Amino acid sequence: MDSNTEVLHAWHAGTSGWDALVDRYSRLVWSVPRSFRLAHADAADVYQCTWLCLAEHLSRIQRPEHLGTWLVRTATRHSITVLRTRGREVAYDLWEPESTLPAPDEVAITNDRQRRLWSALMTLNERCQRLLRIAAHSPELSYAQVAAALGIKVGSVGSTRSRCLAELRRKVEGLR
Repeated sequence: MDSNTEVLHAWHAGTSGWDALVDRYSRLVWSVPRSFRLAHADAADVYQCTWLCLAEHLSRIQRPEHLGTWLVRTATRHSITVLRTRGREVAYDLWEPESTLPAPDEVAITNDRQRRLWSALMTLNERCQRLLRIAAHSPELSYAQVAAALGIKVGSVGSTRSRCLAELRRKVEGLR
């Protein structure tokens, strides 16, 4: 069969027209999604959709000599649709989900550190405990505000804090 018209008439008659069309235009249709650099699976989808559209509209083809152009345009539209859709998709790997939870060993280490810190803190005198709690939970407070809260002189806040931290450090290291 030489012309598209003959191929279309053969298809309408129920003979091998479809196979002849696919053989004739297969490489052309396949080249369109590949020219858009679609992944193999997406290009295969576009290829199949293009042939499906032709099967659905084959009886309405009025100018068989322009069938190649029609196939290229259809494949182009499908390729652009795939690109738009893929641009809105969020990749999600079902095999290796990204975990926001810490690893079990990290949890164990953190829990141990916290336990040792709190145990050591509880052995400090009342004034050091209060000062270090204020420093940890309200770092934005000025020395004047901390001094007022603890009932000590402003000039002694820094040196007292340093002594309390050094004592806490020794006690934490002693709990190892």
